[in-house]
Amino acid sequence: MAEKVRTQESEIETSLVSLRASAGDMPFGRDEFLTEEQAASKREALRYFNEAYEAQMRGDLDEAADLYKRSLSAYPTAEAHTFLGWTYSFMGLVDEAIEECRRAIEVDPDFGNPYNDIGAYLIEKGDLDSAIAWLERAKTAARYEAYFYPHFNLGRVYEARGKVYDAMREYKRAFELNPDYSIAVRAFRVLQSKLN
Repeated sequence: MAEKVRTQESEIETSLVSLRASAGDMPFGRDEFLTEEQAASKREALRYFNEAYEAQMRGDLDEAADLYKRSLSAYPTAEAHTFLGWTYSFMGLVDEAIEECRRAIEVDPDFGNPYNDIGAYLIEKGDLDSAIAWLERAKTAARYEAYFYPHFNLGRVYEARGKVYDAMREYKRAFELNPDYSIAVRAFRVLQSKLN
């Protein structure tokens, strides 16, 4: 689909650009109308992103971080900020990971991953109270393909606080959303066995 945008000088033709990353075949950035030049930059960013993800999966975190930064230089996306944050978390740089997720939210407040990731990083830091608000926001994000994660992470928070029934509710919701998420099933059953 193409659209013409009229400016004072001329008409600019844009096309709807919808890209998918190799990382779980997830969308890469929002679907948006871009000029040909912008679309080329976004495709270049996607290429760097895919290379970064491959490096991250190989365990080459320094290379992954560099490639995610190149992706962001080519065309900023919430995905690249979030995955750069994820890489930082593997490097033990949790505060930097949180900052990248905040940047992701600035780029696209509808993208759910960074909300969940901030919540998970705050759990890792022991800040359970702050984690809850981020995880609740992830559960209602408009653009998110893994709603089961914030439910599971909220279950972890409630379990740590001794709120067994709240934890079980969140674990149950996680495996209802993703029946293959065996960690949630296990967590639910462990708590269930403690009640019997």
